[in-house]
Amino acid sequence: MDRLEHSAWRYVAEVLPPEELPMLAAHALVDGRDSPALRELAGLPRRSDETEIRELYVQALHELGVPLPDEETAGRWLLVSLAVGLAKAELNPEDVVDRLSMMVTARTPEETQFLSIAADYSEWMGADEFSEWENGLRNAAHSLTASTDLGSITGVAGSLRD
Repeated sequence: MDRLEHSAWRYVAEVLPPEELPMLAAHALVDGRDSPALRELAGLPRRSDETEIRELYVQALHELGVPLPDEETAGRWLLVSLAVGLAKAELNPEDVVDRLSMMVTARTPEETQFLSIAADYSEWMGADEFSEWENGLRNAAHSLTASTDLGSITGVAGSLRD
């Protein structure tokens, strides 16, 4: 999966801020992708109008034949990428909870378990309760990454960092 394909699900999952899209377009050009809208997007400053940035981004994806996933698929990719990040120790459990702000639909038992455990987090947990929750979340992350049907997304979680 190349940079633009990867960005498409992040865009739909609302974890790719519009101000990052011009630089993403510039990197895609360096990677060998090219289209009129991609060139125009790459030339915009980060502080350009968000609507214009979004329109050019979607137009560039269309021109390059990169489909935007539906919201359910993007949410599932987000869920799996967070599990991968946790399993690889690129993210901590609180990072996972913080990044689950959008509605995510779970289809598999492993996705459901990971999402359910993540949702049980509370900043008011005692040390023992937190430790038990954290271990459960890590175990669920490992189960999810081992069972996913969403293809290889190794390295995705690191790109979710702010």
